[in-house]
Amino acid sequence: MAQLSPLVRPPGAEAPPTCEVPHFAPVRVRGGRHQLLRLVRHRRRAVAAGLAVTAAALVGAGPRDAGRTRGHPTPATTAASASAHERHAVEMVTAPVRISDGATVRLLRPGDRVDVVAADTDGGARVVATGARVSEVPDAGATETGALIVLAVPRATAVRLAGANATSRLAVTLC
Repeated sequence: MAQLSPLVRPPGAEAPPTCEVPHFAPVRVRGGRHQLLRLVRHRRRAVAAGLAVTAAALVGAGPRDAGRTRGHPTPATTAASASAHERHAVEMVTAPVRISDGATVRLLRPGDRVDVVAADTDGGARVVATGARVSEVPDAGATETGALIVLAVPRATAVRLAGANATSRLAVTLC
């Protein structure tokens, strides 16, 4: 067996001898209760932060289109949405319509939805427009021939209203 030189000590000899650990009270971290109260007071911030994190997660997990950066529209989609918007704006027109019962017109307000019914001379009736929005009710007053209202309707419905207005008596029902 090899002999150790007096300068080299065996491993672990430099550690102090073991001793008993003294008893002490548990350590308590201050401010935990204060932070909880502050979080409750600033609930809006916490909700806003939660919503922001949720939105970011949804965007990250959303569908991916090849060749397109998410969140930035391509020129093709921008043109398509603009043409759809223009097409929608062109489809809706305002149509002045004379309603045969002036007292009924006094019940109408802008924003109301009405169905327009045409009463033919032979006693038949047909619905000319459904769910038309009242744009304006002019204060021209009711006459024996009725009263005027202005409706926002699609262009095709405006054509039917103009034709029915020339040949029939028109009435409205509130939707």
